[in-house]
Amino acid sequence: MSHNEQWAFEQLGPDAILDAIEATGRLCDGRTLALNSYENRVYRVGIEDAPPLVAKFYRPQRWSDEAIREEHRFSRELADADIPVIAPLADENGETLFRHGLFRFALFPVRGGRAPELDNPGQLEVIGRFVARLHLIGEQCEFVHRPQLNVKRLGEDSVNFLLDSPHLPRELQASYRAISTDLLAAVRERFAHASAVRQLRIHGDLHPGNLLWRDGTPHIVDLDDCCNGPAIQDLWLFLSGDRQYRSARLADLLCGYEEFREFDPRELHLVEALRALRQLYYAAWLARRWEDPAFQQAFPWFASARFWDDHILALREQRAAMDEPDLIW
Repeated sequence: MSHNEQWAFEQLGPDAILDAIEATGRLCDGRTLALNSYENRVYRVGIEDAPPLVAKFYRPQRWSDEAIREEHRFSRELADADIPVIAPLADENGETLFRHGLFRFALFPVRGGRAPELDNPGQLEVIGRFVARLHLIGEQCEFVHRPQLNVKRLGEDSVNFLLDSPHLPRELQASYRAISTDLLAAVRERFAHASAVRQLRIHGDLHPGNLLWRDGTPHIVDLDDCCNGPAIQDLWLFLSGDRQYRSARLADLLCGYEEFREFDPRELHLVEALRALRQLYYAAWLARRWEDPAFQQAFPWFASARFWDDHILALREQRAAMDEPDLIW
């Protein structure tokens, strides 16, 4: 991103937020509340004589306009199929991506809710049905402008970035290189074994924080990372704990999922590979964003040697986990 765009985004304040929203023809009442988001800037904004809105300001040059609009169209497809997703609001011309000065932003209705209960079999079955319905829409075509979930983008590019960055302590580079090389080899083997798994449009980052549970129904609140990938990516983030517990929760999810869509059991071979890629990508994501003051404030421990010691240990533990048998369903 250009220096001006980066500075404006990092210094985004109430005046710029209100000016941008009022440029869409709405009158703000002056109330703004920053919501929990790091990649983008997201605010709840009061509107005169109307319900409040959520304004999402996109990080410059992370996605192209075409990729953002493709995400928005996917949201609308889901909403039109009565899948509870919080889709962006459109103007009279059907536009959902707005510009004001250096900023690109979208507006969403405010929805309340709470986190799902991951130890509740009934809720997991509902989530499974919900994800299956999402995938029925997702498999009708593939994204053109959104990324592909693959080993290179999430794994190899992340490792190469960190090895060339100043954030990884010099004395730990050899250890990090060794474990990441070994881990990526195991990940590639898993993906090669599951090469016939179908790719479709998926949420891509469907963790419990991206669902709001309300009136017995989960609602998607963020499709910012939607991509082409395997169906299991939208399920495995709900699995935690020891092997027995994860297997039980998987059974709950798939009990609901298969009411609407058949699940390919070969995809279970990817669960630990996807977990490994997420670990590698997360560390690189923090390093890529470290110049943003919001990241330095939210993740101060990233600058410590302890973080890298713990990260390398976690990668070693994950490598061992990849030698264990797949979850049984």
